[in-house]
Amino acid sequence: MKRFMTSLLASGAAAAALVALPAPSAAHVTRFVVNDHALVAGGMNWGKAGPYERLRGTAYMEVDPVDPLNAVIFNIDKAPRNSRGMVEFSTPFVMLKPVDMNRSNHKLWVGLNNRGNCIEVSFGRAFPTPAGGGGNCNRLSAEEIGPDNPLLQKGFVIVDAGWQGDGIPDPDREQLYPNFPVAVNPDGSPITGPLRLEYQLDAATYTQPLPQPFAGQWRAYPAADLNTANATLTVRDRADAPKVSIAANRWAFGRCAAGRPSLVQTATDICLFDGFAPNKIYELIYTARDPIVMGLAYAVPRDIGSFLRYSMTDQAGNRNPLATGRPGSGTGIVRAYSSGTSSTGMYQREFLYLGFNEDEARRKVFDGVTIYSAASYRLFANVQFAHPTFFSGQDQHQDYTSNAIVPFTFAVTTDPVTGVTDGLLKRPATDPLVMQIDEELVFWQWKASLNVVNSAGTPVPVPDKVRLYFQNGFGHIGASGLLAPAGPAGICRHNSQGIASVGMTPRALVQVMDDWADRGIPPPPSNYPTKADLVTVQQYQSLFPTIPGMEAPTVMNQVNVLDFGPLFGPTGGNRTVLPPRLGPQYQALVPKPRPGDGAGAAGIHTMYTRAPLGTNVGWNIRAARAPNLCGLAGSYRPFARTRAERLAAGDSRPSLEERYGSHAGFVNAVRRAGKELVRERFLMKQDADKFIRAAEESNVLK
Repeated sequence: MKRFMTSLLASGAAAAALVALPAPSAAHVTRFVVNDHALVAGGMNWGKAGPYERLRGTAYMEVDPVDPLNAVIFNIDKAPRNSRGMVEFSTPFVMLKPVDMNRSNHKLWVGLNNRGNCIEVSFGRAFPTPAGGGGNCNRLSAEEIGPDNPLLQKGFVIVDAGWQGDGIPDPDREQLYPNFPVAVNPDGSPITGPLRLEYQLDAATYTQPLPQPFAGQWRAYPAADLNTANATLTVRDRADAPKVSIAANRWAFGRCAAGRPSLVQTATDICLFDGFAPNKIYELIYTARDPIVMGLAYAVPRDIGSFLRYSMTDQAGNRNPLATGRPGSGTGIVRAYSSGTSSTGMYQREFLYLGFNEDEARRKVFDGVTIYSAASYRLFANVQFAHPTFFSGQDQHQDYTSNAIVPFTFAVTTDPVTGVTDGLLKRPATDPLVMQIDEELVFWQWKASLNVVNSAGTPVPVPDKVRLYFQNGFGHIGASGLLAPAGPAGICRHNSQGIASVGMTPRALVQVMDDWADRGIPPPPSNYPTKADLVTVQQYQSLFPTIPGMEAPTVMNQVNVLDFGPLFGPTGGNRTVLPPRLGPQYQALVPKPRPGDGAGAAGIHTMYTRAPLGTNVGWNIRAARAPNLCGLAGSYRPFARTRAERLAAGDSRPSLEERYGSHAGFVNAVRRAGKELVRERFLMKQDADKFIRAAEESNVLK
């Protein structure tokens, strides 16, 4: 523990020393190449902005590795350099812009794709987009983008560019992944080091690629040593069960679709001779080689955002496609915002902490940042052998790096466990305004309570330029009720939640963020659970309503101080101790359940808890591995129709009849909730109308 704290403090001191160095001249987007144009939705008009076009191309960039703003990138000193001493990289981009930029609102919205998938365009409609739209980055139809997309209707330019450097593009989805360099030793030899991977499968198989899950989507870090005696492979029944070693002669690096007789040795696959069993957890620790300089991920939105906002041309003389050339206005872009969801929400928290909202010319890049579903996590792409897709959950990757690692909070505070004083926002001149919207699930899985209450039980201040919002009852960006039917249980014990209309809160907050940054209109106050709204798992169990067949969890994802070795610190680095040594445990809490339906206390109270059709909670339990939680799934259990039905079932929750009286009463409740949410600025008027129409057309209490 002492050694770990020494490394933390040393890293912080080094970072402080770097900041004090003089700034060199800025490095940049060297070429911003547009390869093709296409009209969006056949040239339909989007509000006052008129027709939009979609541009696709490649941004070629370079960074100065000795600039203090870039020196934080791990292994940047070991990346190849060009003749100017710069580190080069490139990434594909997609842009939606008004055909006539003079009809735009002259504001930029940079969406951060999730695993290469351009889901931020889904501000325009419900998740997921229809007919295979999903995360496709080549959306052209109004149906895919959303005919009432608030970003397009208000005249924003939307841009997305690849940042996750280990991705393998799926040609059917036209995903965005960058081309980052591989770090090498000063003598040109490969860098090697330990890497840990976890495997969980739903069906038996003999072989898996490195890494897994999302097999085939990620570039493997090849094994530097194919001798299995120099690696370890273990199996366990549950996340909290003991690990059992698998003998070195029972597995190999390679592919073996039919078991050992079919083995073809490779450095990028693993073969288990006795087969991988479903519902088990396998862990591989091996010596990998050729680390990608993944910390360049944070330079992508910084430098593309800066170029589009401030530069008339790239270094090659190509004109910025957003530049209007209006006298006295420079490029014409007056505001810039970014947004990210789930893992890219974690990415944004890391982006802010590492100081990447300041470009190499020492200018602020984004005026406002919207973070959707990230809790207290940071992504930790800035590590050697990074696979940014994996994050800690109670039932998977539990002590992985993308986790709650100090600092958790936006405010600079002193952590009572480690004694470290730090925060995500500590650069007043360049820190943006921040909205973070979290759901109930991330309190169970991602330790969200540490954003507002520290491990000593002391409330944590929320800075004036930050708002923390809470969607009670939601699983991972989902809930069920009107417009969102429940889904099947799958590998979980309870029915999962629908996700048809979860984008409605972020849609409304587009205008709220712009009003805040551009006009100084304060957003709604934070409504995150406070200390009084948070309880332990044991307290939660005693408060949870009686719902037949639905018992409250007995576990949540707690976190310890994680010691990955002396070369790892708050900004990332090299993990030389795998798995990490566990230090003291933090006290994470969950929202107190409301007695009437069990959804968590506090929060926005969306339509799913203001006019509910059943209980939405932010947890589910694995059917085959109870009491483990079930990934990112929440649970939904409908209310009984009548009082007699609920009493016969032993259900403590008021029935639909007791809540609403009649169909007309339900419609009135939805109408009232919609009006309240619009007034509070958490719902757009057209989305409230969608709920009201759905209520009128429903069979509730008919």
